[in-house]
This record gives sequence, C-alpha cells and structure tokens, in this order.
Amino acid sequence: MQIKRFGFFAFLFALSLTAYAGDGHDSHENHEAHGEKSIKEQIKEVKEHHLKDSHSFHLWGDHAKGNSVEFPLPIILWDGQLHFFWSSEFHHNANAVVESKGSHFRLYHSKIYKTEADGEIIYDEDHHALNEKPIDFSITKTVFSTILVGLLMFWMFRSIAKRYTKDLVPRGLSKFIEPLIILVRDDIARPNIGEKNYKRYMPYLLTVFFFIWIANLIGQTPLGINITGNIAVTFGLALITFFITQFSGKKDYWAHIFWMPGVPYLMRLVLMPIEILGLFVKPFSLMIRLYANILAGHTVIISIIGLIFVFGAWGAKGAFFGLTFFLSIIELLVAFLQAYIFTMLSALYFGSAVEEHDEHH
Repeated sequence: MQIKRFGFFAFLFALSLTAYAGDGHDSHENHEAHGEKSIKEQIKEVKEHHLKDSHSFHLWGDHAKGNSVEFPLPIILWDGQLHFFWSSEFHHNANAVVESKGSHFRLYHSKIYKTEADGEIIYDEDHHALNEKPIDFSITKTVFSTILVGLLMFWMFRSIAKRYTKDLVPRGLSKFIEPLIILVRDDIARPNIGEKNYKRYMPYLLTVFFFIWIANLIGQTPLGINITGNIAVTFGLALITFFITQFSGKKDYWAHIFWMPGVPYLMRLVLMPIEILGLFVKPFSLMIRLYANILAGHTVIISIIGLIFVFGAWGAKGAFFGLTFFLSIIELLVAFLQAYIFTMLSALYFGSAVEEHDEHH
C-alpha cells in the first residue's frame, strides 16, 4: 500500500515537473551546442514563456531548426476585414510573416502587428513597437483552456445530474463530486448567505469553485497552462462577483454604505467615502489574491527547477529536486485552497448584500 502511495505521488511530481521543465523553446543541450545563451538566460526565457499567454501549445523542439512540435490555435484578426489562419503559419513562413488578403502580420513578443512584406517592426525611442495592431479575437492558450474547463464542467455536472435521475445513491464520479458540492452548500453558502437566500447563489458558487479548482489542477499538467495566473481571468471572475453583489444589495446594504445608521452625522460623512472605496477594494482583493498566489506558485517551482541546472554539485541538485517535489504536492493543496477562498469571500459579499439587519433587532 505504501509503495502504491509513493508511486502515485511520484507520478504527480513527474507530471508537474514536465509541465514546467518542458515548456521552453530550446533545450539546454541545444543552446550549449550553438553557444547562444547562458543557462540563466534560458531559465528566464522558459519562465516568461510559461507564465505568459500564447497563440499555440508548444510541446517540444526548436522552431529555428524546423523540428518543433506544437498544437496550433486559430488566429482571428480584424483590421477592416476578417482574417483567419492558424498560429503555425507564423513559424512556417519566412521572417515569421503571414500574408492574408493583402495584409501582412507578424507575431512579436506574443502580440500580433501589421507590417510590410519584410516583417519590419518600427520602434520608438523607448523601444516600443509602433506598428499598427489589428483587433485580435484569436483563440489563445488561455481562451482555449478556459473553454476546455467549461466543457469539462458541463459534461461532469450533466453526467452526475443524469445519474441522479435514475439512482439517488452516488456512484462513480458522483462519489467524488457530491462531498464537494455539499462542502460548498453547507460550509460556504448557508453560513455566509443565510438559509433564506443561499439557494439563489448556489449555481454561481458551484461554478466558480469548480472552475478555479479544475483550472488550477490543469495548470499542473505538461501542457503548461496558466489560466488563473492570468490577471485578465481573475479580473473577469472578480467582476462577476462584484456585479452580483451590487445587484443583490438590499436597502440595509446601501444604507450602511451611504448613510450608516446609529453613527453621528459628522462621522457618517467621513465613513461614506471609505465604504464606497470598499465596494471596489473587495473585488480587487479577490482578483489579486487568486492571481498572485497562482502566479507565485508557478514562478517559484520554475525557478527551483532552474536551479537544478545552474548548480553542478549532485548534492545541490538532489536538494532542489526534493524541494520541487514537496512544493509540487503543496501546489495541489493550493489549487483547492484558492478555489475555496474565492468562493468563501464571494459568499460573504453576497451575504452582506442580502442581509436584513432588522432580524438582529
């Protein structure tokens, strides 16, 4: 039993290791052979590539040598007319320039610019690109992964609901998912929103909990996906929580913001701008907390894996390897914990919006 348990954790670690270590464009050996970059520069490049969004899933190989293996994603651009092609076109054409309907496009630092046929990028004095950028509706790695998580959740909950129409006894996937649903209902929604109103918010709370949790787990796979480490994603989630909270607000909620009862009038004038500011600080803290924790976890693990290649001593390599193993296991806990915290705070905000203070009197 202990051997099986060790094998399971070793598998999880190996999966996480390939997620970070296999996300670069070139191997250490290839760079050394060509004398292109130092190992520290390579580690920095791999780290930045893993953390940033991308127009394709790069698996292995080198674009410059023509042995790159990747999963291309669709490029959808609008510059007065619609352009559609695959991201692999940027790597198959000379100078990484793609011609579409008389226009030329180049992928530069993860952004797409319009150029002339030679693909020249024009810079200002601060080395910022001045080329025109088309409106980009492309399916990036983050967008594709978000859709994938959504489809997975749809299939998962539909399968469970369909099974319960036949048999109320949990079986298969239901045995694993039902305790989590009960956790969200009994430990998050009911205590923080109240018995009277919690059912209205259960669909959103379950959706956001499982979305963040599954997205965080996918981030540990060899595909190197970093959904919730993208601030645009966490901003969107926090914005939904913000709007639901404000549209749910009852009379007591707004009274405690704009004209707090039971407080001297002069003090109300002081507290009102603070409370209004708090309306925006709450979703901002939701956004930053999730984004920073996931981003920090990925950054730390990539950096420690990089140190394995920096230090030549086998003792140091073994120490960093063991530390990476430990942190990879911790990241599985963080994946769940961040989903729990985001859902808990959202429920707290909903509860404060619908709370009827007359009940306390």
